[in-house]
Amino acid sequence: MITLFGILIILLGIVTLVTKPLFKTAKILQWFTTKRSLRIIGVGIVLSIVTGTFFYAEPGTAYAVQYPWGGQKAVFRQGIHTKMWGRLIPIQFELPIKYVIPNTEGNLGEQSEYANVDAAKYWAFSDAVKARIATSVVISINTEDEGQFLSVADRNKTEKNMIRSRIIPNIDQSIKNTCKLMDAQDYISGQASDFDRYFKDQLENGMYVLEEYADNQIREIIGDSSTVRTIVNKETKHKRFRIQIRNGEPVREKGNSLKAYGLTVIQAVVTEIDWETTFDKRLQLQKEEVAQTQLEKQQAEREFYRAQKEKARGEADKATERARLEKEQIQKTIAAETEAKVAEFNLVKEKKQFEVEKFKALSKKVAADAESYQNAKLVTAGLTPQERAEWDYKTSVGVARELKELRLPEIFIEGSDAKNTNNTLLESLIGADLAKQMINRAEE
Repeated sequence: MITLFGILIILLGIVTLVTKPLFKTAKILQWFTTKRSLRIIGVGIVLSIVTGTFFYAEPGTAYAVQYPWGGQKAVFRQGIHTKMWGRLIPIQFELPIKYVIPNTEGNLGEQSEYANVDAAKYWAFSDAVKARIATSVVISINTEDEGQFLSVADRNKTEKNMIRSRIIPNIDQSIKNTCKLMDAQDYISGQASDFDRYFKDQLENGMYVLEEYADNQIREIIGDSSTVRTIVNKETKHKRFRIQIRNGEPVREKGNSLKAYGLTVIQAVVTEIDWETTFDKRLQLQKEEVAQTQLEKQQAEREFYRAQKEKARGEADKATERARLEKEQIQKTIAAETEAKVAEFNLVKEKKQFEVEKFKALSKKVAADAESYQNAKLVTAGLTPQERAEWDYKTSVGVARELKELRLPEIFIEGSDAKNTNNTLLESLIGADLAKQMINRAEE
């Protein structure tokens, strides 16, 4: 741009220098003196020389410089570099390419200002269901091999041309082949990751060679887009495609790969799918059916867990009752064992007591035998001391009893004859006193 501006300045100086003698009366040309026109031409030449000799390399951009004499070079580092009036072909290190589903107003959004953005196209899956597929692809150029980069730049001339003529056709072909490999129902049923994997693999390594085969299998699944229904007296076939495999590897189209251009696929994913209206309705019915099924399943699970809860509660009650009974059984067992031990202890005690009494009885028997032997010896000599003592005891008791019953005068004076005059009174007093003592003892 600056080079063009310099050329225009040079042309301006030449025009004013040539036309001034022809239009002397023109007031505008009066200002352009010969000296000023030459200065303008000089400024233009300087600008042309500077801008044609040097250029500034933007960060994140590679440049192919093609010189007027046929040489070329690659510039991968930012800064000021020489170009010697050569042609520049700038290409970004990473090229973001997006297919975007337009909003209700038909706009592609703000991201279209920063990336190569196009409106998403309609593609047909193997079950003829159509959808607009939004994708996000990031392509990286080869900055290691200078020769390959210059070859790609030379063949494509501009970055835009490379994207439109090389990259986008490969993206479209990859989406088309991948859609043929699965039904729309398969995609929403969990094969979305397979779709991304097939898409990226074809874009980077080459397109799959697909082969057509007939699928006569009838699948009766709710919402299955590939369900085939028979017609009376006619055979119904559903055409499907699969990848040709050779030696365990997929067969690919030759010469149709981004890798041949030194391009690497960093990212290739499906960001959004806009299904056609008929499939959206069918999908909504399927979602409602699935939701109803899930609800019934949850209710069944709830009932199951409720039954399990009641069963667990019963088991807990049984365990509690069992623990209570086992506790009572243990208490009774301990009590019985204690009672048995006490009885055993009492038996031992009684046995010991019996032995003690037995030994006491034996001791008494021995003592009685000894006394009997002694008495037997005394009998031979007359009344035994024991018998004498017993006899004296009984006699004294009998005399005391008789004397108790006897009523004597309180004062008793006994006369005496002449023969016993000296001792009668004294003896009587002593006898009376002795009788009184015996009576008192008997009363006690």
